[in-house]
Amino acid sequence: MRLGIEIGGTKLQLFTSDEPGQITQRFRLAIDPAKGAEGILAQIASTIDQISTPIQSIGVGFGGPVDWQTGRIATSHQIGGWSGFNLGEWLQQQVPGAQVRIENDANVAALGEALRGVATGFRNVFYVTLGSGVGGGMVVDRQLYHGALPGEAEIGHLWLVPPSESSEGQTIEQTVSGWAVDQQIRSLLPQLPDDSYLKQAVQQAHEGGTTGKEARFLHPAYEASDPVAKMLIEQIGSVLALGLSHVTHLFHPDAIVLGGGLSLIGEPLRAAVRQALPRFVMKAFHPAPIVLLAKLGEDAVPIGALELMGDE
Repeated sequence: MRLGIEIGGTKLQLFTSDEPGQITQRFRLAIDPAKGAEGILAQIASTIDQISTPIQSIGVGFGGPVDWQTGRIATSHQIGGWSGFNLGEWLQQQVPGAQVRIENDANVAALGEALRGVATGFRNVFYVTLGSGVGGGMVVDRQLYHGALPGEAEIGHLWLVPPSESSEGQTIEQTVSGWAVDQQIRSLLPQLPDDSYLKQAVQQAHEGGTTGKEARFLHPAYEASDPVAKMLIEQIGSVLALGLSHVTHLFHPDAIVLGGGLSLIGEPLRAAVRQALPRFVMKAFHPAPIVLLAKLGEDAVPIGALELMGDE
């Protein structure tokens, strides 16, 4: 039996699968950041104790940079206590004899979408996750592409405006990550008319005590023909397409998959990226890669983690 684990900043997921690859058990647990890495390790150990079938292999998608060759965590930007921890060795102690592989969560989600999600059938797949940060992963012939340690495919750190003596510059992550779009919406609110669907939806949420994640209202606002929502989605799509044009010129994938929380804007965002991408791609590379919306949702990382061990 295989075990696939997602270790994020807010949730922990563990999936098991049988030899044909069918998921047999799902565990989802909330993470308490105050308990740090030790709290998460205790949750993993306790969950493993609940699994009666012998575990032959364990794949992990970790929310941060890792040394995939050794299983050592570089750091977590959300949870303390992970820096330098050898998660691979720890898991082998928990399940003696099991094969273990640790990867960055964006890489693992890319593998999940390429092998079990929306991009099955494509040879070269690039996945971009649009969440609190912006990350990426590249799958070639059903295998993850790896550069030099400690990572690769970090599309969120591409510069849109290079830093200079007078400016800190601006990256893709600083422009179209979930928190960046939330911030844009909040800054626009005072300028919007009172009958704006987007303004009304955000204000109602704030009045109800919920702040942040304003971007979740873009899709319903778009459906309600809110012009500002339409403008923002087109802007996000254009910026993302610019970043993906660099991916196209470097790797020329057959398919690009949009994942993460911001991708829940759905078809309007996919269409905006697809429309803008050819403008930034040289003519010799036309038609530009097909742009797809991720299919696996919150299952992408644990399913991809199971696929990490598919050939073990």
